[in-house]
Amino acid sequence: MSDDVLNGYRKSIDNIDAALVHLLAERFKVTQAVGRHKAHSGLPPADPGREERQIARLRQLAAEAELDPEFSEAFLRFIIDEVIRHHARLQG
Repeated sequence: MSDDVLNGYRKSIDNIDAALVHLLAERFKVTQAVGRHKAHSGLPPADPGREERQIARLRQLAAEAELDPEFSEAFLRFIIDEVIRHHARLQG
């Protein structure tokens, strides 16, 4: 049984998921470069002030986009924690 409407929605979701994966890959390429720069420059892997500013900024963007700010913060926190883990590994 085929539901063309549902299939259309699912195709859009699949396209969005693919875009998200590519965006995350690009973001991690840049953050890896940041990590290498920090390691080379003797900078700490984490920047709590920057992280808090980014979270506040993302929460505001989420609210404007009618996305749950709690969800957006949890999502960004997951990404930040992974980036810090990568940066710490580059330093060690």
